[in-house]
Amino acid sequence: MKVSTSQPFQIVYSLLEHEYLGYLFESYVVQRNELGQLTLLHQTVSAKNAPEFVDGLDETDFELVALTDQISQDAVIKEFWAKKTTPADFFFRIYDPEKGDKGLQEAISQYVQERMGQVLARLPGKLVFIMGKDGEPTWREIGLAPEPASILFHFRRNEESTHYFPTIQYQGQKLDFQYKNAVVVCEQPGWLLLGDVLHNFRSGVDGKKLKPFLNKKFIVIPRQVEDSYFQRFVAPLVESFDVHARGFDIRSERYVARPQLTFSDAPGALVVAAPPARPVRGGTPGRRGATAMLAAPAAAAAEHIHFDLSFRYGDHTVPTAHDKRVCVKLEKQADNYVFHRLIRNLDQEQDMITALRERALEVHNGRAVLEKATAFRWLHHHADDLKSLGFTVSQGATSGKDYFIGTVSVEVGITETNDWFDVHGTVRFGEFEIPFIRLRPYILNKRPEFRLPNGQIAIIPEEWFTQYLELFAFAEENADGLSLRKHHVALVADLQSGNLATVLMSRKLEKLREFEAVEDQPLPATFRGELRPYQKAGYNWLHFVQEYHFGGCLADDMGLGKSVQTLALLLQRKETGAANGAASLLVMPTSLVYNWMAEAFKFAPALRLLIYTGTYREKNVAQFADYDVVLTSYGIVRLDIELLKTYSFDYVILDESQAIKNPGSTTSQAVRELHSGHRLILTGTPVENSTMDLWSQMSFINPGLLGTQAFFRKEFLKPIEKHKDEAKMRRLHALIKPFILRRHKAQVATELPAKIENLSYCPMTDEQQQCYEETKSFYRNQILQSLEEHGKASTQFVLLQGLTKLRQIANHPRMADADYAHESGKLREVVRMIKNVVAEGHKVLVFSQFVKHLDLVRAALDERHITYAYLDGNTRDRHQEVARFQETEALRVFLISLKAGGVGLNLTAADYVFILDPWWNPAVEAQAVDRAHRIGQERTVFTYKFITQGTVEEKILALQNKKIQLVTDLITTDETIIKSLTKEDIEELLG
Repeated sequence: MKVSTSQPFQIVYSLLEHEYLGYLFESYVVQRNELGQLTLLHQTVSAKNAPEFVDGLDETDFELVALTDQISQDAVIKEFWAKKTTPADFFFRIYDPEKGDKGLQEAISQYVQERMGQVLARLPGKLVFIMGKDGEPTWREIGLAPEPASILFHFRRNEESTHYFPTIQYQGQKLDFQYKNAVVVCEQPGWLLLGDVLHNFRSGVDGKKLKPFLNKKFIVIPRQVEDSYFQRFVAPLVESFDVHARGFDIRSERYVARPQLTFSDAPGALVVAAPPARPVRGGTPGRRGATAMLAAPAAAAAEHIHFDLSFRYGDHTVPTAHDKRVCVKLEKQADNYVFHRLIRNLDQEQDMITALRERALEVHNGRAVLEKATAFRWLHHHADDLKSLGFTVSQGATSGKDYFIGTVSVEVGITETNDWFDVHGTVRFGEFEIPFIRLRPYILNKRPEFRLPNGQIAIIPEEWFTQYLELFAFAEENADGLSLRKHHVALVADLQSGNLATVLMSRKLEKLREFEAVEDQPLPATFRGELRPYQKAGYNWLHFVQEYHFGGCLADDMGLGKSVQTLALLLQRKETGAANGAASLLVMPTSLVYNWMAEAFKFAPALRLLIYTGTYREKNVAQFADYDVVLTSYGIVRLDIELLKTYSFDYVILDESQAIKNPGSTTSQAVRELHSGHRLILTGTPVENSTMDLWSQMSFINPGLLGTQAFFRKEFLKPIEKHKDEAKMRRLHALIKPFILRRHKAQVATELPAKIENLSYCPMTDEQQQCYEETKSFYRNQILQSLEEHGKASTQFVLLQGLTKLRQIANHPRMADADYAHESGKLREVVRMIKNVVAEGHKVLVFSQFVKHLDLVRAALDERHITYAYLDGNTRDRHQEVARFQETEALRVFLISLKAGGVGLNLTAADYVFILDPWWNPAVEAQAVDRAHRIGQERTVFTYKFITQGTVEEKILALQNKKIQLVTDLITTDETIIKSLTKEDIEELLG
């Protein structure tokens, strides 16, 4: 029957003994009769039905009901066994005397005991009973003692043994509990049921310490085991409880707590008890929650330092991990034992822990762990401070190495000499003075451990590996120590500003860091033309780096006149005699030789030029003395390096210097062997594919500037390219800044006219030239013969046919002969310049009159994975293709047939225009250029006309210059131009 909530009832708590789980409490409600007496009508209360009896339960009752639910047999099985089972199977499996799971038994016991302690703490004021054997919950009422009892442990040591027993005091009287059917109902904390009273104890004694004496007067400790027993059992008792001893001494002592910090790279066992591991639902049965023991943190590897904090009390050391107010140290004196009860000053200890925390050392359970470099940096930084606080710092006996922990300092001096910076310095490890250079292999290889003369290991401060890495990487060893080249002035200045070195440097050299304000230099007297303001600034800068004998990189965008600035510099060298009669060497792609020659004739005609190219070049460096500038190609340098390196040039200048971007290539290796007083590189794209491109080029102009290739790869390339390390990028920029001058079109836009036209001369390949000459010879004879026999009017068709065929071959012979399998000089140059424009972040329109020519360019771009837009007469959705080019940032090339795209398009996203095959009518070309150069264009437009040398294209330009009026008239057809040609004009075209 159920208890009626409409009638009086009472909640009670009944104590029972479970065969396996020990003593438990259960919650019941019991019906009262008319007299208020408890009846036999009762009902179990659980969290599920407790709300039905809310009128008779208070807050504590609800807590007790929840706790008794948790220790019920079914709840324990559910908590510790994920699979479905019966109680009999569960307890048989876990508690079998031979095969049972001892670890799980311990975990279950701890789980139950913890909750039993919480139940007993809440029972005062409640009705508590012992359950009858028939399950009657109110069989015998018991009560809780109103105050805790105290335990005194007695030890009586005689010649043979030591007797050990406890006595209990309650309200000033000895409590006789032995042989009285007393039971320990809870072990942690201990609760003793004696008669009808439940007793608990001051100091939270463990009930296990009472169990042996319930039916025994004392325990005998034989002499042969007393050392171990006193240490493991008696000493902890003395720490926590009152102990009365006879036959040995117990002394309570107070001292000032003196902190000790012990460090080691091989920590001793620091073991602390952890809470029981809680099982995961569905986990492996039988492996739940045995008491866990945690060793030192996982960081306790050899690359870490472990600090153990302890306190010295008199002659005794107390570890901070010890968690009691009293610490007992056992001392044996002859045949006597002395237990020293050290009364700890926990406030003082906490102050020391706080002091360490304020100094960035977090101590937990008596231990702190730091990475080795950080640990020694901390020790070096706080050594004096710790001493003033009273700390003793020492190395632990378990440490694998003998470490030096004294003061560490470094002094570095850098002095400017004629050609170098001399580096000298001293490192001090306590009393030892070590030459700074001795640290070089340690810093470069990131080896922090340095062995001192006395055998101790000093840890090089971690920050030195950053602060002095570049100094050691860039310095060169000599008989006197270390030296840095003058071009490392930025590094020297950084060391000085960071107070990392004392520097003696001339004011002249310090100016290098302020090259924005370089002095103005006069232009050479024989220079023809004018330099735009930014070009004049570049010319001045070239003089500036020359003054300090540094190499320079002029990295202006394509079209800004790098060649003109360079020619002005070389002309100035000639006029002032600064070159001392030595020629300068200009190295470039073969396709640019003619362009440089044309620029030199135009702006610096006084320069004596030698074109050192071709199969039949004179291989004799003596001839260079008769010239100011030698023009050659990378291929020739590669072939003739053994000869060329015997001559000492005034300047070696590399145009399109990205040609040496691969430091391992034979071209790169060859140009590095050239000898000269000065070096320059010219490029619009100093970095095409990899940061290593920059290392190769900068190492040519200033050897050693960026360290070895391996160092650069490790310290700059990988961090920048793989990890996007902005700090490394800024550092690299700072190192190269004094030696590189880069101006983008946008920076100098106000100094530029709205439209700049350039001619790009393209040499033919040998196979292309042979094809051209054969075709020209065939048509020349045919056309001249027709002129003689039939006159000019009848010759126009064959003339137009012949000129068209020659134009196609000048572009690419495959346009005229599908079986042609070789290269074209013009296509090679067009692709090279498209790559440059794209690399510089610009957009380009590429026009051709021939769709076949565009097809060849398309194939070349596809091969190089360069994306492009395309438009010819067959393109259906012209406006969609235009919009795609205008609006897509990554789409930088637009291939357009001149006929289909010469009018009606607005392509202001482009600021470069390439005309691949210029012809008679400049108006048609102008219309193409105006696709980009129109209202809405905010940038200067650069136009390049590609002219194949020694072909009809070049000769048409010459005729246009002769007949300037003709080509500026509003001529709309090529036929009109053909009709106007004289016999002499035709002979010149086909000459």
